[in-house]
Amino acid sequence: MTETNKPVTAVETTIEDRLRALYALQTIDSKTDEIHRLCGELPLEVQDKEDELVGRETKIKRYKDEIAACEKEIAQYKVDIEVAKDNIKKYEQQQMQVRNNRQFDSITKEIEFQNLDIDFKTKKIREVQTSMVTKKTKLEEELEHRADCQKDLDRKKSELDSIIASTKKDEEALTAKRVTLTKKVDERLLTAYERIRKGHKNGVAIARVMREACGGCFNKIPPQRMIDVATHNRIIVCEYCGRILIDNDLADEVEPRTPVVEKEAETEK
Repeated sequence: MTETNKPVTAVETTIEDRLRALYALQTIDSKTDEIHRLCGELPLEVQDKEDELVGRETKIKRYKDEIAACEKEIAQYKVDIEVAKDNIKKYEQQQMQVRNNRQFDSITKEIEFQNLDIDFKTKKIREVQTSMVTKKTKLEEELEHRADCQKDLDRKKSELDSIIASTKKDEEALTAKRVTLTKKVDERLLTAYERIRKGHKNGVAIARVMREACGGCFNKIPPQRMIDVATHNRIIVCEYCGRILIDNDLADEVEPRTPVVEKEAETEK
């Protein structure tokens, strides 16, 4: 008879130990989640600002390259105009030495062509200068936006770094405890726990039984399941939300409820 009871006791102890370890793991993960919530949307906001800054840097480089290309184009037009002016002077000198009207007319046409080319290049210079003024205005605006973006990024980074620094020791301590606890939970149960956590926004995978209801989804638990939860013979999950259930007595061994929670429970009764 004694030998028959030994395996049962061992199973009950094992289940209780697993539930204790699992609930302790849940309390640690919940505290870690709370630390992460302190950061709020800051990590995403920092990432967005960094992405925005990269985009603005790309625009600034493009505007600078376009302005440099405009300056180069204008410089080339000016060189062409000077060449055309030199050609006109040479043609005018040649006009003084022509021997017939045919040569004179030919040189005159060349002079007219050079003047037309000067007019065309002068017009192109004005067009490019207008375009360059627009690009410089956009560049100045983009530089201002980049400066504002950099200020916002520095401010948000400073806030995030401050929060991380203030919670670093607590998070490291929780992480160390978590590593120790995970060794007390078998791999299959730990995998199930992680899966359930991911399936709920609040990250709660193991919930207390509160007034015959699941503390996660607040749905009523059938009487037989209540007995199974209380006897710790096996791992019981809520048939509505899939969370692992633990009775208050066992959960209190790991983390006693605060007076506020107890008071609220009495009020609800």
